[in-house]
Formats: sequence, C-alpha cells, structure tokens
Amino acid sequence: MATLNTDIRYIKGVGEARAKSLAKLGITDLRSLLSYFPRTYDDRRAYKKIADLIPGENACVCAVIAGEPKLSRIRKGLDLIKLRAVDETGALELTYFNQSYLKNTFHTGDAYVFFGRAEGTPSRPQMTNPLFEREGAHQITGRIMPIYPLTAGVSQSMLCKAVEQGLAACVDELPDILPEDVRLAYQLCHTRFAYENIHFPTDDEALSAARRRLAFEELFLLALGLKLLRERRTFVAGKQCKKVDLSPFFTSLPFSLTGAQRRAIGDIARDLTGQRPMNRLVQGDVGSGKTMVAAAAIYMAAKNGLQCALMAPTEILAEQHYRSLAPLLEPLGIPCALLTASTKVRERRTLNERLRSGELSLVIGTHALLSPDVQYQNLGLVVTDEQHRFGVDQRAALSAKGDDPHLLVMSATPIPRTLALMIYGDLDVSILNELPPGRQKIDTFAVPSSYHERIYAFLRKLVAEGRQAYIVCPMVSENDELPDERKAVTAYAEMLQKEVFPDLRIAPIHGKMKPKEKDAVMRAFAAHEIDVLVSTTVIEVGVDVPNAALMLIENAECFGLSQLHQLRGRVGRGRHKSYCVLVSDNKGEENKQRLKVMSSTSDGFAIAEEDLKLRGPGDFFGSRQHGLPSLRVADLSCDLSLLHETQSAAERLLAADPALKNHPLLKARVELLFELNADAMN
Repeated sequence: MATLNTDIRYIKGVGEARAKSLAKLGITDLRSLLSYFPRTYDDRRAYKKIADLIPGENACVCAVIAGEPKLSRIRKGLDLIKLRAVDETGALELTYFNQSYLKNTFHTGDAYVFFGRAEGTPSRPQMTNPLFEREGAHQITGRIMPIYPLTAGVSQSMLCKAVEQGLAACVDELPDILPEDVRLAYQLCHTRFAYENIHFPTDDEALSAARRRLAFEELFLLALGLKLLRERRTFVAGKQCKKVDLSPFFTSLPFSLTGAQRRAIGDIARDLTGQRPMNRLVQGDVGSGKTMVAAAAIYMAAKNGLQCALMAPTEILAEQHYRSLAPLLEPLGIPCALLTASTKVRERRTLNERLRSGELSLVIGTHALLSPDVQYQNLGLVVTDEQHRFGVDQRAALSAKGDDPHLLVMSATPIPRTLALMIYGDLDVSILNELPPGRQKIDTFAVPSSYHERIYAFLRKLVAEGRQAYIVCPMVSENDELPDERKAVTAYAEMLQKEVFPDLRIAPIHGKMKPKEKDAVMRAFAAHEIDVLVSTTVIEVGVDVPNAALMLIENAECFGLSQLHQLRGRVGRGRHKSYCVLVSDNKGEENKQRLKVMSSTSDGFAIAEEDLKLRGPGDFFGSRQHGLPSLRVADLSCDLSLLHETQSAAERLLAADPALKNHPLLKARVELLFELNADAMN
C-alpha cells in the first residue's frame, strides 16, 4: 500500500522515464500527484449527430466506419490516414497525421466514439486527429474529463492514468484533516470523495461539492497559519509606550483630519500602548492622507523617547516626505534628518553621530537606512512607505537595527478589506476610505485611438495654460528585436517631439533607467522643466506634482483596474482641474465594463472590488513579496463568501484549541503548507 510520500516512480504505470517528465510539473510523490488539479474540464457526456456538428466546436460523435482506412505518404516524415464514418444523419471525414498504425485499427462496420474539434463545413464536416474509443468504453468519452496543465513529455492520457493509479494506490491514505464538527457545520464532503471528483467528476454536482470542499480546506489552512503567525508575535515584548496628548499635534495641522485618519491614529495609539510590538498596515487610496497618520505615529513614539525611521522606495519620494514632515514635527520638538545615497560624506557622518547619541528623533531615507554604519540609540518605530516595493528581508533588516521596534507599513493600493486581511494576515489593518475635503474629482474619459488628434489639441491647450501632462504607454510590441519597455516609451516620446509637439519639452522615463537617472527626470518634471512626461508604470508610485493636470494612458486594456486607478492618482494633486484619458480600441465586453467603471467612480476600494471580480486576486497577491502559499483550488474572485466562512471557522477552532494539540493532522498540514515560508512564520 502506497503512502502520500511514496515516490512517483513506484506508482503503477509510471516508472523512471515518466517520473522524470512528471518531475518537470513538480510531481515527485503521490501527494503532489493527487494535488495536481485539473485547470479545466471537457464535458464529453453529450453526443452529437454528424449533421448537428458546428465548425469550431468540440464534440463527441458516435459513428460507424464506412470503409477501409486509406494510408497516404505525403513526403518523407509525413503520412496520413483518411477514413469515413457515418451515422443516420450524414458522413464525417477523419484525418490522422503520422499514425499509420491506425490503418489496422479501424475496420468497416465497427462503431467508435470520436471526440475532437469539428472542421470543414456543415455539409462536409471533418475532424483532424480526434480522440477515439470503441462505443461503450467510456474511458475518454461519455464522461467529464479533466484537462491538466502539461509540459514536454507529458500527455493528458499519461497524467490521467497516473492519477487514476495514484487514487487506487492510496485507498486509506487520504485522511480527513478537517474536524468533523467543521465538516458537518459547513456541509462539506469527505476527503476521498473530494479528490476522486476533482479529478474525475461523476457529474456537475459532485464536481461542485469536491471543489467547495478543497477550496474550503485550502483557505481554512491558510487562515489558521496566518492566525497562528500573528499569535506567535504576541509573545514578543514590545517597547510599550505611555499615552500621549495629541492635541499639540492636531492643533499644528493646517487642516482637519478625516474620520478615517482619526480612527487609524486611534488604532496606532492602542498598538503603541499595548504589550506587543505594533505590526500594522495603513492602507488608503491615493490622497487619503497616510503620511499624516504616519506623522501622528512618529509624534507618539518620539514623545516616548523612541527613535523613528521612515523608509521610502526612491530618493525623490524620501525627499518629499522630509519636506512635508520636518516643518510639521520639528516645531513640536522632534528633530528630523534626511539620509539617501546622495547625502554627502561629512553630512552623513554628522547624521550618524546624532542617531547614535539619540539626539535625532526621526530619520527619513531610502535603502541607505539599511547601511551597517547607520546605528540607533533606541529605534522604536519603523515606517515603510509603499510597502510592496520592499521585500520582507529589507523591512526585517531595518527592524533588526532596533530591539523589536513597532512596525507601520503604508500602501496606496486599495484592496478589498476581506482580501487585505488574507494577504496581510500577519498585519493588523487600518483602512483610510475617506478623502480629505476639497479634493477635486478627476474627470475620466474612455476613447478610441481615433481621438488622438483631439487629445493632443487638448494637451496643448493645458500646457499653454501652464499645466503639465503624463503619458503612459505599455510595451505592446512583443515580437520586437528589443522587447522591453525602453523602445515603447522612447519611440513614443521621439514621435511626439518630432511630429506633434516640436515646441514642447518632452522626456521619457522607464524602469530600465538607473535610479539616479529616474530621480533626475522626476525632479525636472516636478520643477516644471518638462511639459510632458512619457512613461511606463514606473510613475505609479512617485512624487507629487501638483501642476500635473492630464494623465493620458495608451492601450488602457493592458492594465488592471487598480493599476489604472493608481496611475490616475498621479494627477489631481493640486488646485487645478485634472483629467484622465483612457485610450483603447479593444471592443471586448470585459474591457468595456472596466473602462465604464473607471469613468464612473473614483472610489479606489470600489474599483478594487470590481477588479477582483473581473481579473481575480493574482495582481494583489503578486504585489506582495511575502511569499504566501499559492492557492490551487480556491479563487478569491468568486470565493469571498467561502473566505469569510473559513476565517470564522479558524477563529472558533483556535479559541478552543490555540496550539492545535487536539488536531495533530491539521497542525501537520498547516506546518507543511508554510514550510516554504519558514521565515515568515518565525
């Protein structure tokens, strides 16, 4: 009897050669074989009559061989078999390439079921290389068949047979790891049934039940792992702060905070005065005021004698933070400094001395903050801006310069709350879902490329009024000899300069530039030395340019909704009326819906919800460098209700059994799931 750890080589019908091919798919043992789920299914239960075949559609046909197969050799290395099959409604021409052995397989009068893509015309239907079996066999037809992702050397039939043998080999090796009360409460099928029917469903209902069970289990394990991770951190003693009177801070602000900002500051105050280190994400839409929330956190920490470090992804963004925070905090008795790669040696030496002595309360900088020579007397709060730009290691390296400091991360990527709680499961989440009063709405228009002349005329008018513009263009020439972003951006910028705006100041910017080059271009744009900035999505996270009033996005169908929203947020940051123009010739229904959403709402969280429905969670998960286990069955674009259920179930189970001592199988699976994420689990 095989176990789930049995090497794939020893599964009946696999052997050494096939095992090597399967290993390319990550299939090395019985567990990975059975967990290699189909990507889709072919419903081969319904048979069609030959006369009802529709060219271009897959179909099953039961027909009788009407004559002996004919073998033709077209040229060296190419031969074909042609034969004719009939039913009571008509005749079907069948062609097989390089399968000469079939000449002796088919015999006149024998009935077969063929499955393949209908070709030819309704009056003369054809199939090329269809699958076939004798009538009544029901091995590859007459049932729902799994379709697996493949690689060289692995066919669908090989994989199907391997899975069938694997299921047969482990009759008693699929234990039900879900507690029985959880399984019954949520009406979930048994494990054995789930695995059999996710691979070889007996009917639609069985497939649905199998998928629901496995998706629930997957999300349940993930929820348990993330909750256990958070609990582990509760055992670390933080730098507990005393309550701070925030009225001097609030009074110093030239504006009133939104309710969402005040709620987030309240969350942070409770974290700082708690017994464990703060580990909080402040997530807000573009312009929602995350920086002021961070400023309040810095104020509270500094008044408790703690040093603070704020790390931004670029020099220009770090400088922006310094220019906004230093004038606010220094009059309140919080000395600030800026540290980047451009900081002069003498200035850097003085800054480091002030940090080591404790004289400096706040340092704002880039990756330069991670340098070994940067040392703190009492680092107590680490703030990272645009956190998805930093890997776990970088945040950990900065935190390691203190003794379990509080951590505050900020993100301007709106994510549906439920999904945020999953993605950032090791962080507490505060959401800024209000914009400060007075922010102007950005008028958004979706137009075809035929509008370019009008768009350029409008751009020229804005520039004449003293405004500036962004133009974002994706890489669209995939087959180019230089298939990278440089060509798309520089070519567009050159075309505009030569043919459209010879009198305007136009500059390109892209991700292939060195950081200093990008910063120089962005500084020039911020200083109004450039009228039009032609860019890739590198400007998605960038410096505020209040004078920029137009965002033109070419080939808008190439971007996700959330990304379009982020790009749009680069304008509308000043007192000038701002516009966003989305150019797309894609007439697909999904694209129409996406552009309609962008034109009708500026609510980043509503847009994120719609993006989730249309495209799924891949982009959201992909933006995080934490390395959460991937989902094989669950699809958060349609399983959000299931996610709610699994989180509730996980909370109840951990409340009764915090260390899963009474559920050893479940505990083992959680640990296995996070095995590749050991750093995150510590």
